[in-house]
Amino acid sequence: MFGRRRKKKDGEGADGTAATAGAAGSEADFAGRPEDPPEPEKEADRHRSDGPWDSAEEAPEAQRMDLGSVRIPVRSGIEIQVNVAPQQNRIIGVTLRTQRSALQVQPFAAPKSSGVWADMREELRSQVTSQGGKVEDFDGTFGPELRAVVPVAGKKNEQGQQMGERVRFIGVDGPRWVLHGVIRGEGASKPQAMAEVEELFQQIVVVRGDSPAPPREMLPIVVPQEIQQSMAQAADQRKRSAGNGQADEGGGGAES
Repeated sequence: MFGRRRKKKDGEGADGTAATAGAAGSEADFAGRPEDPPEPEKEADRHRSDGPWDSAEEAPEAQRMDLGSVRIPVRSGIEIQVNVAPQQNRIIGVTLRTQRSALQVQPFAAPKSSGVWADMREELRSQVTSQGGKVEDFDGTFGPELRAVVPVAGKKNEQGQQMGERVRFIGVDGPRWVLHGVIRGEGASKPQAMAEVEELFQQIVVVRGDSPAPPREMLPIVVPQEIQQSMAQAADQRKRSAGNGQADEGGGGAES
């Protein structure tokens, strides 16, 4: 049975986390009997009945970091990194890191009448195969996804064969937006880690806003000044303590 995706009422918080009579379970009618959840408003909604959420919907209560178009769950053991393209000095995503997994998310604008995740999957498939990688379709928690083995530049085994990294490409279409996720590490292959990363993805709230934007344009990710300082300090500390020559993939980061 699909979950109810009720719109927020006037006066509720920006994340839709205000307590309601039905917050702990399904709503009840006047006789105290639970109501049957309605069918999803559109086909894509069945894949996000438990999240990710639109800012106009009642998302489960959780501590989240407000980064403009996305509100990212904050919890112990999760490091949040803002990904920046050095040449353009432009934010291109946000990465949530656990001890053994990484989830990069990117919010994009989408048409009101249809989603774009299907087209994005085909482009991702072409990119991976053109690099010599392998891609398989999979029906996952959020509907159709891609599970791939992507070549790792400069890494070969003792026999001289190209080594690859397991990667999952997930995505969901929401109201005038699509949220794309790239999962690496154990979250791409081990069931328990996969479930943990999926739960993080479900907790994200997307803020589409009213401004017009062409389909596939990335929605603006805005980092408040105080968070920028915290991320810079965390990045400096990480570089000082690492001492192993590994490159930092995600730009600045802050650990909760």
